[in-house]
Amino acid sequence: MNIHKIADHFNSLADNSETGLTFDCQPISGDVDVLQISIIGREELPIFLSVTDDQILCITYLWGSDEVKPGSFESMHESMLEMNIPMPLSSFSKVGDKYVIFGALSINSSFDDIEHELTVLNNNAIEIIDDMSEYLI
Repeated sequence: MNIHKIADHFNSLADNSETGLTFDCQPISGDVDVLQISIIGREELPIFLSVTDDQILCITYLWGSDEVKPGSFESMHESMLEMNIPMPLSSFSKVGDKYVIFGALSINSSFDDIEHELTVLNNNAIEIIDDMSEYLI
């Protein structure tokens, strides 16, 4: 499994995906190849997918530290920790000054499994931004 096979599969689905969603996949070359995946007609929250020898990692950037209301970090972090377990297939993290959610799959996952992860991660990102809006500028 590599990002080019995943991109070819999801780009060829058009309206025939298991979830009924349409995906737009754009490979990004670099030290680690990454696939930028957008779900057409949804919030503009692209998912960045990378493949290693052991896993498929999917990350969505949520907001930057500069977008958090002053004095709200501690309350926001507490709320994020409380949401982490009941949030299916996604976990919080921070990459540099950006807050993210991510999910990981086995390298042996099927395309249906990957589609399910992408959909859940996107749904969770939309819900998290709404739930955390009181802490954001």
